Amino acid sequence: MASLLEVKGLKAFYGQTQSLYDVGFDIPEGGITTLLGANGAGKTTTLRAICNMVRTEGAIRFAGKDVIGMATEEIVRLRIAHVPEGRGTFTTMTVDENLRIAAYTRRDKAAVAAERDRVFGYFPRLKERIQQQAGTLSGGEQQMLAIARALMLKPRLMLLDEPSFGLAPLIVVEIFRILRRINEEEKVSILLVEQNAALALDLATHAYVLETGRVVMSGPSEVVKNDENVRKSYLGY
Repeated sequence: MASLLEVKGLKAFYGQTQSLYDVGFDIPEGGITTLLGANGAGKTTTLRAICNMVRTEGAIRFAGKDVIGMATEEIVRLRIAHVPEGRGTFTTMTVDENLRIAAYTRRDKAAVAAERDRVFGYFPRLKERIQQQAGTLSGGEQQMLAIARALMLKPRLMLLDEPSFGLAPLIVVEIFRILRRINEEEKVSILLVEQNAALALDLATHAYVLETGRVVMSGPSEVVKNDENVRKSYLGY
C-alpha cells in the first residue's frame, strides 16, 4: 500500500525546548495508524508539527509534496484535517454555522449543502440539533461536531487528537464506530492520538509508540498489542 504521509527525521521545538527527536513514520493511503505514549511523550506535538503549528526540522511529505515550511492554511488546502484535543468548536455558533464555516472557501453553495447532508448521515444527532449553539451540546455531541466539521473539508487525511477524552464509554464506542465507517466508506486515512490504547489498537492497523519524543516501537497493531511492555504500560494486564 502506497504511503500518503511520510515523516522522516522529524524534530520539533517550543522556543528553545526540543520535543521531538528524529521521529519517523508512514501513513498508508486509506489506512488507520495510531500514536501511543504517555502524557508528554510528544503525540500532540507530532500532529501540530504536521500542520506546521510548531517549529520543525526534518522531512514531511504528503501525497509526494514536501510540506515542511508550508503555511498551515496551505496544508489544510491539501486536504489534511486536524481535530484538536478539546474539540475546538465555535461555542457561540450553531451546529449549522460550525459546519458551514469549515467550507467557507468553497463557492458552490449547493455542493456545500450536499456535503453537510452527507456528514449528517454519519452524525444524525447533529442534524437534530442543527440550529442549537455548539456550546450547549453535550461533550460527545461536541466531539461529533468537531469530526463532522473536519469532514466538510473532504479530507484525504484526518489527524485526531484524543477523541475519547472526557467522554462516557458508550459515546466513545459510538464515535470509534463512526470513525471506522468514515475510513471504510470515504477512504479517509486517519492518524489517531489516543490515551485509550486498547480502543486505538482495535481501530488501527499500525501503531507507533512514543517515549520522550522518540519512536521506541512500531508494527502492526496486533503485534504491538501483544508486546509485554505495551500490555503492562498501556493495556493494564
